[in-house]
Amino acid sequence: MANTTFSELKRKEVINVCDGARLGCVCDLELDDTSGTICSIIVPGPSRFMGLLKGSDELVIPYCRIQKIGGDVILVQVDGIS
Repeated sequence: MANTTFSELKRKEVINVCDGARLGCVCDLELDDTSGTICSIIVPGPSRFMGLLKGSDELVIPYCRIQKIGGDVILVQVDGIS
């Protein structure tokens, strides 16, 4: 992920390779204060009421679960997300 900006990450859709589900786009990052490395990416939780209202939960995906960062998508392996 060398030379990738947060703005570029925010435009990429996160896909779960376990079931092919679209999880959304990156909305935030969790960083290690000491090393400055990315600990996890954060994706908005599922929407409610026919997609019009956002849920309050967010999906926190550990960086070690990222399989591949491509030009348009970020592939993650996360079991048990419904």
